[in-house]
Amino acid sequence: MYYKVLLTFGDRKLLFIYYTLIMKEEILSNLDNPVQLEKLYRTDKPAFKRVFKSLYPGLEQSPLARFWFERLNFTSDEITWGTRKDLLFVIFLSLLAGLLAKLPDILHLDREAYLTRNIGFMTLSMLTVYFSWKNRLSAYGIAFVIIATLLGLFFINFFPDLNQSDTLILSCIHLPLFLWCILGFSFTGDHRNTGDKRLDFLRYNGDLVVITALILIAGAILSGLTIGLFSLIGFNIEKFYSNNIIMFALPIAPIIGTYLVRNNPQLVGKVSPVIARIFSPLVMVMLVIYLIAIVYSGKNPYNDREFLLLFNALLIGVMAIIFFSLAESSKSTTSKTATWLLLLLPVVTVIVNGIALSAILFRISEWGITPNRAAVLGGNILIFINLLLVIARLFRVLTNKSENTAVGNIISSYLPVYFVWTIIVTFLFPFFFGFR
Repeated sequence: MYYKVLLTFGDRKLLFIYYTLIMKEEILSNLDNPVQLEKLYRTDKPAFKRVFKSLYPGLEQSPLARFWFERLNFTSDEITWGTRKDLLFVIFLSLLAGLLAKLPDILHLDREAYLTRNIGFMTLSMLTVYFSWKNRLSAYGIAFVIIATLLGLFFINFFPDLNQSDTLILSCIHLPLFLWCILGFSFTGDHRNTGDKRLDFLRYNGDLVVITALILIAGAILSGLTIGLFSLIGFNIEKFYSNNIIMFALPIAPIIGTYLVRNNPQLVGKVSPVIARIFSPLVMVMLVIYLIAIVYSGKNPYNDREFLLLFNALLIGVMAIIFFSLAESSKSTTSKTATWLLLLLPVVTVIVNGIALSAILFRISEWGITPNRAAVLGGNILIFINLLLVIARLFRVLTNKSENTAVGNIISSYLPVYFVWTIIVTFLFPFFFGFR
């Protein structure tokens, strides 16, 4: 009855806590009932995994608990290439992505203008199609994905070709973020436990960065060898290779990387958490040293526009690392020391964000509002609020007033806010500022 009341009033936080408690009770009361445990697992696999992992330290003496622990954490050492149907579909998407990259040469279009406006569609939209197909989205979900993607495609390509248009640049920058959010929608599918699925989406992005970087490094080595070998026999293929092979292959790398990590999570499943643990404290130390260096350098973001842009680019990069680190840490319990490090990173980042926020407010008060200043101001405010929420939740974890998974819930619940902001900047800013 209480569950229905919570559901009616839409208190998701209390509903999540209540649902977790119910799952814990069900698991504990059915430790000797394999059939019921299997039913619980099939009912909600992500929630079952999360709750079981939190309970396991006290259940290690139970043979059935040990069996479930091994089952939930088992990863094959062999590389799986998926079914023939899946592989053919990925090959088709890869060829389509490469064809989109080569479209300016085929149709004799301005390559720079085309890539600036459409670079997000080559990879992100192909990945959206892949996950929509794999997750078997409902008719509503498919309609939403198609309409949103077409809206972005037509809007950016029919945007007036104006010289020195800041809103065009902002739309081109934020459109890939909009498409990334659409990709997140297709990734989560119609799963009701969207919080866990959103965190899975962030982890997938971290894994994808790792595997794509490895693919690109291997591709760069192969390209260097190929060009070098042909040059030895008198063929200078560098220009042809760059314009045709590399241009065709670049958007394909993330698609192949996605297929590999989804079928073989063990490929980078153990690497990503290690990278998160190593880079989190290193980034924090770098930020502290950087803030000190700013004081001695004489540079400041208040009067130097280029420096302010680089400052905000640094902030976005650090936020990505924070999201990835927190998404990884939410999978399991972490030590107090690790949690303190996770807390210190957003605390230092809040200081960086505060400087950037005060700088953009100063520039607006001195020289007025512009599309760029409005976009940076809005983005900084959203990041500032998000960081404060993360800090507050991490502090509650340290004081044993909240579970570690609650931090992940804060991140996942805030992602739609960024989605709304990308819509505003991409589609509404041009009208607000008269396409200037």
